Amino acid sequence: MKIGLIGLGKMGANMTRRLLQHNHEVVAFDRSEEAVSQLSSEGAIGANSLEELVAKLPERKVIWVMVPSGAPVESTLESLSGLLSEGDIVIEGGNSFWRDSIRRAEFLKKSGINFIDCGVSGGVWGLANGYSLMYGGEKEPADYILPIITALAPEKGHLHCGAVGSGHMVKMVHNGMEYGMMQAYAEGFEIMEKSPFGLDLEAIAKMWMHGSVVRSWLLELAGNALEEDPKLDSIKGYVNDSGEGRWTVQTAIDFDVPAHVITASLFTRFESRQEESFAMKMLAALRNQFGGHAVKKTKE
Repeated sequence: MKIGLIGLGKMGANMTRRLLQHNHEVVAFDRSEEAVSQLSSEGAIGANSLEELVAKLPERKVIWVMVPSGAPVESTLESLSGLLSEGDIVIEGGNSFWRDSIRRAEFLKKSGINFIDCGVSGGVWGLANGYSLMYGGEKEPADYILPIITALAPEKGHLHCGAVGSGHMVKMVHNGMEYGMMQAYAEGFEIMEKSPFGLDLEAIAKMWMHGSVVRSWLLELAGNALEEDPKLDSIKGYVNDSGEGRWTVQTAIDFDVPAHVITASLFTRFESRQEESFAMKMLAALRNQFGGHAVKKTKE
């Protein structure tokens, strides 16, 4: 199958490579000429513009968009709406908010263009292991792109979740759950790191991978990180978020779902970014006021 792929970052580039490995043709475009040149040298068909990418595709065009969420997705879809024809298919594989995906599908439908929202999980390991794909959209275009889906995903690693928006909804919840799982691992390892036993955290992580109920790919990755840097001394305790945790919490509020763990893990990430917390200062001051508890003074 011949497909266009827009966005050759870490995910898009490796997805292109995996499709090439499975004997699909990929017309690749990115704002970075270097990225296009690199993938062209590996077998992709380079394009220097969206117009050129569309021109190099067959009559029924399939285009996978892998650009950052928000404005880049909006501008790309707006441009494609003027270049594509009725029956063509656009797959949006970034971490987009599911309500935005519903709106974007309605926008493209006015031109007769099919929209598939596809959550993609697998990170930098996806090239070798395959990507977990959760996608939403009408059945006919979803069935049409199955050769691409099955090439990218491992066996049983993909699911047509339902109507447009369902793919990004499932991926959003997936990432929200990931926040909570990561936070539990982080807290547990800190407790062990603070213990008086001089525990080998790498060995514990790797031992737990065999038979333990807490074994997971995340735990395996924790073991890898501890192998590279046993005390994590090279890493600053500053944790970003991609936005999906926020959307999960907001959706939980919209649906009246008490999502305590995911919400707490998101707020902990915010806390990690504070050089100095006014809230923590206020807590110390209040303890001093009501109980005369000592406070640590800032240096004069």
